[in-house]
Amino acid sequence: MSQLDHVLTVNDVSVALAGNGYLADVGLTTAIFLALTLRRPLLLEGEAGVGKTEVAKVLSRWTGGELIRLQCYEGIDASQAVYDWDYSRQLLHLRAAEATGEAQGVGTEALEGQLYQERFLLKRALLRAITPTVGPPPILLIDEVDRSDDEFEAYLLEVLSDFQITVPELGVFRAERPPIVILTSNRTRDVHDALKRRCLYHWVEHPSFEREVEIVRLRVPHVTETLTRQVAAAVETLRGLNLYKPPGVAETIDWATALGRLGLTELSEESVRTTLGAVLKYREDVERVHQHGVGDLVKQAFERGMSHGR
Repeated sequence: MSQLDHVLTVNDVSVALAGNGYLADVGLTTAIFLALTLRRPLLLEGEAGVGKTEVAKVLSRWTGGELIRLQCYEGIDASQAVYDWDYSRQLLHLRAAEATGEAQGVGTEALEGQLYQERFLLKRALLRAITPTVGPPPILLIDEVDRSDDEFEAYLLEVLSDFQITVPELGVFRAERPPIVILTSNRTRDVHDALKRRCLYHWVEHPSFEREVEIVRLRVPHVTETLTRQVAAAVETLRGLNLYKPPGVAETIDWATALGRLGLTELSEESVRTTLGAVLKYREDVERVHQHGVGDLVKQAFERGMSHGR
């Protein structure tokens, strides 16, 4: 029996996500609940680093379904996303048939037919996701769908509408149980309305200050409460500095982990200067922080994250 058979309420989903290391707000939790119960794909949009991809990963941990990830990029096509033929194995089969004399016995047409059997089929992400399997349904993560082109997006719409794929040489593959589908977009371009209509939709915001504190507590439990709150407060300030790449939740966790590994219990100007590389990944953003003033950043973090610690 799948874990999903026990999902009754939005709160069930919230508890399950938290139990697997993901603290979602009520809006995202409700969107996930509806996607699971209505069996609809869920399109998550938002800035990089807000935890969109992690939703699929935590659903896989929770349900036990295999995580199948399709990373989209410009120029992606069916051979990378759906299926391809294992040409090297086909060639080996031909050579073996020639060596044993089988090739002469069966004839050219029959030999060619042998090359297009399922054992020579390379199932890419989309085909793997709809292939019948024992156990819970897989989690299909279609990551950064906004990086693909219009033609591929139209093909995705077709697959997500019927959950079936035709391989001309073999026939039609159909999902006995549709996969749980999570699509993500950083909105480098607008996803077409037709695909959006097929999906449930949720815009994922950066977490509030208090929720980010909760996330760091959960993911980096060995750091002090004082440092946890100060790091969350400093990241909140960084996101307001109009940076080229504002830090996401993953960077907050990395920064807290790094500071804790250094044995620190609170922020200081020196510790911020020497560890900015854990939270900012562009030279221009580091320079902007120095222009803002590291001392001011630490002061704001102390004031916003004021706490007695653990």
